[in-house]
Amino acid sequence: MSDLKAKFDEAVHFIQTAEGDFKPSNEMKLEFYALYKQATEGDVSGKRPGMMDFVGRAKYDAWAKLKGMSKDEAMQQYVDKLAALK
Repeated sequence: MSDLKAKFDEAVHFIQTAEGDFKPSNEMKLEFYALYKQATEGDVSGKRPGMMDFVGRAKYDAWAKLKGMSKDEAMQQYVDKLAALK
């Protein structure tokens, strides 16, 4: 496993299990979600959720903004964004 992948997995685990003082805003959660999806699946696929699916639509749009970003770049940004918050 590459060093970047190990750092990414550690950062993902921290975000998923964070408690206490770490309280990211909804906007920050959306950014982490989009970077995670881009890093693990690549470019967004499928249809954009309908107007009444506010959460699904926000997630889709955030992920779609990262179209074309490499998986490694998304992993690095995820790790860097978390490091800036700690």
